[in-house]
Parts: sequence; C-alpha cells; structure tokens
Amino acid sequence: MTKMNNIPDWEEKYRDEEAETMPWYYPDLDPDFKEALDRLEMISGDALDIGTGPGTQAIELAKRGFKVTGTDISFAAIEKAKDITINSDLNLSFMQDDILDSRLDRQFDIALDRGCSHVFPPEKIPNYVSALNGLIKPGGYLLLKCYSHLESEIIGPYCYRPEDIEYCYSSVFTVLSIKDTIYYGPLEHKPKALISVLKKRNET
Repeated sequence: MTKMNNIPDWEEKYRDEEAETMPWYYPDLDPDFKEALDRLEMISGDALDIGTGPGTQAIELAKRGFKVTGTDISFAAIEKAKDITINSDLNLSFMQDDILDSRLDRQFDIALDRGCSHVFPPEKIPNYVSALNGLIKPGGYLLLKCYSHLESEIIGPYCYRPEDIEYCYSSVFTVLSIKDTIYYGPLEHKPKALISVLKKRNET
C-alpha cells in the first residue's frame, strides 16, 4: 500500500463544514454497495455503517429494510446524522464510537466501510480486523471501499492494491471479490477506488 497524507481532524471538519461539501459526500446508496447487496440477495438484517459521517449510507440501507447502526469517531458527524433523521421512522440509530476501541456489544449480519479503514496507518489494520471479527457474525459480510493504488491526483488516505486487501483481511475473511471502481461524490475528479466483498469465516 502507498501512503498519501493530509488526514483531517474529523471533529473539526464536521463541526466547521457542511457535509454536502465534503469530497466523499454521496446522498444515495453507493452504487458499488447497491450492486453488492443485490448480488448477495440481501434485503434485510442487522447492518453496521462504520464511519457513517452524515449518515447517508445508513439512511439508504434503512430504507431498503435493514436495521442499521451508524457509527463515527466524530461527535459532530453523529449530531449531523441525528438531525437529518430526527423525525424519521426508519429502523436506524447513530452513536459516536471509535471502531478501534468499540463500545458496540453485539454482532451484525453485514458491515459497510466506505472510506474508514484507509485512513488508518498500516500498523492499526490488525486492530481493525480484530474489531470486525468481534462485530460481524460468522458467515456475515464486509463491504469495503478504499482508495486504490491507481489513484495519483488526490492527496489523502492510504492507497491499497488488491493483494493488500487479501493480506490484511484473509485471517478472518474470505475475499469474494475485489474490483476497480471510483468514489462517487461532488468532486469533478472521481478518485480511483477498490470495492471488496468479504465473507467472515464460520468460527470453529
């Protein structure tokens, strides 16, 4: 994997900026997640949206019939997500949580990561995988979207090759697919990304 830089202060960013102006903002369900869910034929279940930000992906999951928990390390992001859904009757909740030291006490059928893990330095990834091992049910899924090593124009997170995904996650997950894609959002230049579908192995 290759390192880019300029990882922001998440609390400051969500406190001081409108979510709609952020490079990763996307109001609808990410097309790569939609395709993966359709392929897995998943229309319901307990879902975890890691690094939920303003909650757009969590909201769209709940609209599809999932019971959703959205978490983010930023209190300000969670408050924005709660404000958007304050009058909603969706099966949806938000909580501030550090995924590397999570307070969540239950397991999920599926977890979505649309750009959370790729801001962690490599030495933190084993901790992340260990956290996911505790949070995803045996046989459950992780939909993982991260920056690709093919991206050269955007300064930001760590950039992954497909073999990096295999190496980092194969202790817990079976990698079902890894595909080249882009990050959909407000930027004119759409950053190159990888979308991975991983299945947690059954515990023995």
